[in-house]
Amino acid sequence: MADFSIGDYVRATYKSGVYIGEIMEDRGENFLIKVLAVEKHPMQGDLHHPKQVEGVFFHQRKALAKNEKANVLKSAVFSFEADVPPYRESLLQAIDKLKEQLQSKETAFNKKALTVLEALENNDYKKSFYQ
Repeated sequence: MADFSIGDYVRATYKSGVYIGEIMEDRGENFLIKVLAVEKHPMQGDLHHPKQVEGVFFHQRKALAKNEKANVLKSAVFSFEADVPPYRESLLQAIDKLKEQLQSKETAFNKKALTVLEALENNDYKKSFYQ
């Protein structure tokens, strides 16, 4: 595990998303990370029953918002040396990448996840980030 300091920019895996952020606090086993960009949009659906649509609660998972803070395990924090992209553009790219993955193979899970992701994009993200 790399040695990080307050103010460092890092890549952090949180739940099923990956974010670029700034370390705000060292909290023992965790870092408090302020989200600056989205690298990988969280997967939709039930994380405990991946790729299933029947008999599970199919969660709609939003990406963490710009400047939202997350308590991330230190083992899920990695070096980030590039320029931090603007939040809006990074979110759009992450959504497009996830859509491409979901459209690449026609399964019941991919169809449901795509429907949920598109609803999230149209009902939540467009109001906040697409202006």
